[in-house]
Amino acid sequence: MELYIVKSGDTVYQIARRYSTSTDDIISANQLQNPSVLSVGQALVIPNSGTRRTVNRGDTLYSIAHRYGVSLQRLIAANPQIANPNRISVGQTIMIPTDTHHLGEIAVNGYVTDASDSTLNATLPYLTFLSPFSYRADLFGNLTPTFNLNLALSGGHNTANLITLTNLLETGRFSSQIAHAILTDQAVQDTFLENVEILLRQGGWYGVNVDFEYIYQFDRESYNQFLRRLTERMHQLGYIVMTALAPKLSDSQEGLLYSAHDYAAHGQTVDYVVLMTYEWGYTYGPAMAVAPIDKVRQVLDYATQVIPAGRILMGVPNYGYDWTLPFVQGTAARSLSNIDAVTLAGQVQASIQYDQTAQAPFFHYYDGDGRQHEVWFEDARSLQAKYALVNEYGLGGVSFWNLNNLFLTNFIVLESMFSVQKVL
Repeated sequence: MELYIVKSGDTVYQIARRYSTSTDDIISANQLQNPSVLSVGQALVIPNSGTRRTVNRGDTLYSIAHRYGVSLQRLIAANPQIANPNRISVGQTIMIPTDTHHLGEIAVNGYVTDASDSTLNATLPYLTFLSPFSYRADLFGNLTPTFNLNLALSGGHNTANLITLTNLLETGRFSSQIAHAILTDQAVQDTFLENVEILLRQGGWYGVNVDFEYIYQFDRESYNQFLRRLTERMHQLGYIVMTALAPKLSDSQEGLLYSAHDYAAHGQTVDYVVLMTYEWGYTYGPAMAVAPIDKVRQVLDYATQVIPAGRILMGVPNYGYDWTLPFVQGTAARSLSNIDAVTLAGQVQASIQYDQTAQAPFFHYYDGDGRQHEVWFEDARSLQAKYALVNEYGLGGVSFWNLNNLFLTNFIVLESMFSVQKVL
C-alpha cells in the first residue's frame, strides 16, 4: 500500500498510470462516489504489493534486492514485466515487494449497531471480536437486545462474537440508576448474571463486553467487585470478559463519566480493556478532531502505567462531524461517515487540510444559506498515525466505534501494518 495526496489537476487515470495500477483498483479501494471529482489534499490509498523504484546506472536486480533486504526470487516474481532478469534499463520502474503485517499480530474489536450483511461480510475478516451493541439491562437485571444483525456470518470469518452489556435506557442515554441497581442489589445482580448465562448457553458467543457508563462515584468499588465476580464466573465457563473505559488522564479524574472507572482494577481483572479514545470533537461541542493524536497519547501515557499494555485495545472512531460555525452552545454537529466527508468536500469544492498536531484531516465550506461549516474526519494518514501508537505502546490492539459504515481504507491501512488475531 502507498499513500498519495491529491494535487490540483490530478485525475484517477493519471494517478493510476503513475503507480502502474488500474483506475478500478483505486476507485474501489477508496470507495470513490464520484471518481471524476477529486479534492486537493484528499488522501488516496494505492493498493499495490510494494513500492516503486527507478533503476539507476549500475543497478542490477541482485544489488537492488540486497539494498532493500528482499530475496532476488521475490523481486523477480514481483516484476513479471521483466523478460530477462539479467538485463534491466536505466529509468525503468520496478516494484520492490514489501512484507505486510510487519508490526505483528493484534486483536481487533468492532462495535456494530446496524450493518447490512454486505458490510458485515466485508468487515468480519479484519476483526477478532464483533461486539453487537447492545443488550440493554434494566433495573431488575433483565436484558433486551437493541440490534438487528445476522450474527451467523461471523462463523464464516472466524470472528468471535461478544455480548455487549450496557446500562442504556430506551432513549439511548446511560442510566446511573440501572448501574447502581445491578452493582449493589444482590438479587438484581444474580438475575442479571443468570440472564447473561442463558444468552451464552444459546451458543455463538465467545464472551461478554461490559460497557457501563455514567456510574455514580460511590459505586466505584461496587463496580470493581461486580467485575471480579463476573470474570470469575465467565472464566469458569470458558468465556472472556472485556470492558469499555472512558479516556482518563489520571486515577483521580473527576466527573460522572470518569470517576467510577478504575483503570488499575479493570486491568487486573478482565481480559481486555477498550479505551474510548474518541469524542473530543463531539456532537454538542466545538469543532475539533474526534480523536486528536496528542489527546490519545495522553490517555495511553496514563493507561499503560496501570494496565498491562497487552490488554489494552485503543479506541478508533469510524466517523466524523460537520459543525456549523460559529459554534453556539446547545447546537448539534451532524455526524457523517468518512466516505461521506470526502464526497462532501468534492461537492462543495473544498480543499482538504491536515492538522499535524491532531494528525487529522479537515475542511471548511459554506452552505446555501451562507453559513460556514467545519468538517473533521478520519483518513489513511490519521489511521496510520493511530496504528503507530499501538506499536509504540505495545498495545493489544484496537477497537472501532462503530463499523456500521464500510470504510475500506481503514482495513487496507490496518492490514499493511498488522495481521489480525483470530481466536476461532
